[in-house]
Amino acid sequence: MHIPEHGVLLRIFIGESDHWQGRPLYEAIVLKARELHLAGATVLRGPMGFGANSRLHTTRILRLSEDLPMVIEIVDSREKIDELMPHIDAMVQEGLVTLENVQVIRYRGNRPREA
Repeated sequence: MHIPEHGVLLRIFIGESDHWQGRPLYEAIVLKARELHLAGATVLRGPMGFGANSRLHTTRILRLSEDLPMVIEIVDSREKIDELMPHIDAMVQEGLVTLENVQVIRYRGNRPREA
């Protein structure tokens, strides 16, 4: 798969307890991106954060949260990200969605080994 040198980074901030159609929202988003043949997606779990309602979510022992911050990052061409956006709009009921222009330096997968 090829990503142009100038791509777009889609970053989605949600909570770990958010769901979409019976599965974790972060999983549903990654699977939708894969179904649409985007270049890749990464899910990051944050040890601490807060959102629009200012409620603190943390892994600290005294304030153990079951709704830690999750960030999904997807980089691809603007066209591919635009194809995904209607799905993101439907899926993300609470959270933050951002787009940034990025310069892609390198995108490589494992090369098949020669026999």
